[in-house]
Amino acid sequence: FIYDSHCPWSYATTPLVNALQAAYPKMNVNLLHSAHYIGTDSAGEEQMAAAAKISGLKFGRDHIRYVNSPKNSIKTANLMAWIQAKQPEKQLITLNAIQRAHFIEGNPLDNKHDFNAIVEQCKLSPSNKIFKDELSMEAEYVLENIIEIQQVIGTTGFPVLVMTVDDNAIFIDHSLYLSNPQAVVGAVEKEIAAIK
Repeated sequence: FIYDSHCPWSYATTPLVNALQAAYPKMNVNLLHSAHYIGTDSAGEEQMAAAAKISGLKFGRDHIRYVNSPKNSIKTANLMAWIQAKQPEKQLITLNAIQRAHFIEGNPLDNKHDFNAIVEQCKLSPSNKIFKDELSMEAEYVLENIIEIQQVIGTTGFPVLVMTVDDNAIFIDHSLYLSNPQAVVGAVEKEIAAIK
């Protein structure tokens, strides 16, 4: 799942990842944070409203109030890259907690203090270097992986869902399932059946 923690479309796509993980509990989930938001722009009110309308997800009052303010997801990208390397089984639960904090509670996730509740809730122990203002080596490595995947699938857009089964890759058009995340499971089952 190629995403950005501060992107409303990624937030709207995460329920699909949750549905797939529930349907395939032994599936390895790889969350690749694109670190798109670097403090110079935001998705803005228009994208948020469109994502809310299609997905039915709620956005909190504090998020809505600052929706057009510049966003910075670098610290989140660093944390998620650290989790991928050190505690991969906690990636999805942490992403859900991060998105809840940001999109529902209005937490900007700009400094170490903003992550305290998430770190405690998810039982994480990241080092302080994770919360610096530049991308960590681990996050840079994730970006290199994203570039390789984007070359294969022919798009630099995100969010993107790709599932691999044996040596086959299934590109999942998330836009078809935003209003009904459970429907993605049936679509993937058909794709897997066609492969085998």
